[in-house]
This record gives sequence, structure tokens and C-alpha cells, in this order.
Amino acid sequence: MSVALITGGSRGIGRVIAENLAKAGYDIAVCFSGNEDAAQETITECKKHGVQAMYIKANVSNAEDVSNMFDEIKSMLGPVEILVNNAGITKDGLLIRMSEEDFDSVVDINLKGTFLCSKAAIKDMMKARKGRIINITSIVGVEGNPGQANYCASKAGIIGFTKSVAKEYGGKGITVNAVAPGFIQTAMTDKLPENVKEAYLKQIPLGRFGQPEDIANVVEFLASDKAAYVTGQVIEVTGGM
Repeated sequence: MSVALITGGSRGIGRVIAENLAKAGYDIAVCFSGNEDAAQETITECKKHGVQAMYIKANVSNAEDVSNMFDEIKSMLGPVEILVNNAGITKDGLLIRMSEEDFDSVVDINLKGTFLCSKAAIKDMMKARKGRIINITSIVGVEGNPGQANYCASKAGIIGFTKSVAKEYGGKGITVNAVAPGFIQTAMTDKLPENVKEAYLKQIPLGRFGQPEDIANVVEFLASDKAAYVTGQVIEVTGGM
């Protein structure tokens, strides 16, 4: 079985991606940074589909952590063939009030983490002459959003990174794509005031907020042989927003 690593896979969109890929028959590795109980719950659900699954704590912005993570996954499950770079944080604020630390920390996890994990995965993918790298960006990386200069910059960077790496490694049988979610209903977005949610809803032609499953389904497609001729693309999953 192919091994899929999902960073930030202990909850939210990452958890649903992990469970979806497990259901499709992939062995699963989940990287988490804080909540071990949530990571364990994700792994328990994945194992119900008859696959091997493990979790590992790592800071994706730390090169040593990332290297050790890939070594451990390889020794336990085998080399990573599907990498889903999903780990991400927000530290919102208007530019004039945004600290250098808040800018750096968001870019480090979201963008540098994608770089470090992709670099670590690419070696075994090149040897196998196959692999899938799927980067979770955001529609705000395309369109921008007030109060999120750091987050939008990191997500826009992921888009440029995706297109560049796709061109570098397409000849080795490796595809690299990005998924750009719109407004996805999660615990984080549930906390928004009702008037804010209503304003967003008016911008969505399909008339509903996205669900984590909407993202997971696109990730599953990109991980599969059905997407073998798709690379360097940014697929917006926004309900037409």
C-alpha cells in the first residue's frame, strides 16, 4: 500500500483528509504539533478501514524535526508516496499592528513547512519515479483578505512553490498540485459572528458553506492514478465564491 502523510492531520480538514485516504486504502501517517489526543482519535478512525496508521509530533518549520519525522515514518510504514501539506496557523491583525513575530511564525509554519516537508519527501519519490505532493493553500492566497497579510502571503507563496516544483519534478513522475479552499465550515469558522457568516454566504453562488469532505474529495482525486496527468494546478474549492 502507498503511504500518505498528512501534516496538521489531527483535526479539522486534515483529519477528514486522513480518514478519506485511509478509506481509499492508503496507509496513513499524521503529523501533529499540539493535541496528541486528537491525533490518536484520527489514527483510531483510520485503522477502522483496515490500513496501518501512525501519528508523530513534529514542528514542520524545523528542519531536524521534519527529517526525523520522515525517517520514522519510513521505518514504520515505508517511504512517503503521498504528501499532503496541510499544517497551517493564523495570527490575524491589520498590517500596522502586526508584529514581526506574528508575520514570521505564520510564514514559517505555512510556507517554510511546505518547503521542508516537500524537500524531505522528494528524495524517495525520485527513487520510486512516482509521487504526489498536494499543498493546501487558500482562496485568500489568490484574492487577499484584510487583516491577514501574513496568512495571505504564506498561502500565495505556496501557489508559486507548487507551480515551480511541479515543473522541476514532472519528468520524474511526481505531480505537485494545490487545493485552495474557500469558506469551509470548521470549529474555527463556527466561532465567527453570525453577521460575518451571512456576509460570506451571500458571496457563494452554491448557497452553502463548504465542508471538510469537499476538500478531502479533491485531495483524494489528486492522490489517485486518475489525476496522473494533472500537475502544477491550483484547484479552487469555493462554491464559486
